[in-house]
Amino acid sequence: MTEKIIIIGSGPAGWTAAIYAARANLNPIVYEGEPSNIMVPGGQLMYTTEVENYPGFPSGIQGTEMMDLFKQQSLRFDTQVLTEDIVSVDFSAHPFQLKTSENNKVEALSVIIATGARANWLNLPNEQRLAHSGGGVSACAVCDGALPAYRDKVLVVVGGGDSAIEEGLYLTKFASRVILIHRRDKLRASPIMQERAKSNPKIEFKWNSLVIDVLGDKIISGVRLQNTVSKEESDLDCGGLFIAIGHTPNTSFLNDQVELDEKGFIGTRRSWRTATSVDGVFAAGDVMDPYYKQAVTAAGTGCMAALEAERWLTHKGLV
Repeated sequence: MTEKIIIIGSGPAGWTAAIYAARANLNPIVYEGEPSNIMVPGGQLMYTTEVENYPGFPSGIQGTEMMDLFKQQSLRFDTQVLTEDIVSVDFSAHPFQLKTSENNKVEALSVIIATGARANWLNLPNEQRLAHSGGGVSACAVCDGALPAYRDKVLVVVGGGDSAIEEGLYLTKFASRVILIHRRDKLRASPIMQERAKSNPKIEFKWNSLVIDVLGDKIISGVRLQNTVSKEESDLDCGGLFIAIGHTPNTSFLNDQVELDEKGFIGTRRSWRTATSVDGVFAAGDVMDPYYKQAVTAAGTGCMAALEAERWLTHKGLV
C-alpha cells in the first residue's frame, strides 16, 4: 500500500504536521522513533523540565507533558503512530521507498522530515544527570535562562562561537554574572559578537579551560575546570551551566539524498518554505532550522510543511 504522507519525527514539528495532515484527510503515519541513549520520541523537549515560553500555557508546562499533549491531539484526528526509526530512504524514484528499524518497507507519495537536531554535550556523567533532572544544566539559554532557578545566580556558558556569545548575552538579563569558558585563548565568534561580549560588564572569560566535571547532587553547585596549558584543576562555584557548543541535525539516515548545508541541516529551495531539493519531500523543525531552534518555530514549520505537502499532492493529482 502506498501511503499519502509519512512524517518522520515526533517533536513539535512532527506532531503539528500530523495534526494538519490528518485534518486534511491525508491519513498520516508518524514514525516517532525508538528510544536511544541520544534521542527519545518527543525530541529535545523530553529533556526539558519547565517550558514557560510556549503560548497558551500561562503557568508553564513540563516538556514531557507538552509533547504528550501534542501527540494526543494528533491521535484525536486518527494519526497512525509507529515507534520505529526510519533507517534509510530512497528518494530517487516516486513513490518514495523507506526502510524502518524493524526491517519493514514503506512506500509514500510524500514525506515530511522532522527528525530535529540534538544538542552537543560535554558527555560528563553528572552533566547528563542534572540536565535530565532539571538540576541546573541546559543546552538552551533562550529556553531556560529566564526560569526563577537561574535568576541572580552566577551562570557558566561553555563555548566560543557566536551561539555561545548569544547565550551569554541573553543570560546577562537574569544572572548576577556570566562566565564564559573557552578551551582556547581567543573566541571563534564574529568580531561584532566578541565586542558585545567583552564590553558587557556582566561577562567575564575563563580562557584555556575545559569543564571536566559538574559538581552538585540535586542541583548544580559548580564546575571543575582544567587549564589546557598548565593542566591545573580548579573549582568554580555557579548556579547554572549552559552548554553552547552547537547542535547536530539528525540527518545521517538520509545518506545525502536531499540537499544539506555545510553543518548538515536540510536546505530548502526558498526562504520561508519547507520544500527540499527533492520534489515531494519537505522538512520541518530543527532539522532545517539552525537559527531559531525553538518549540514554537518548530511547530510553525510543521504546519507549513503539512500545508505545502497537501498542496503538492493536490497539484500533482495524487489525492
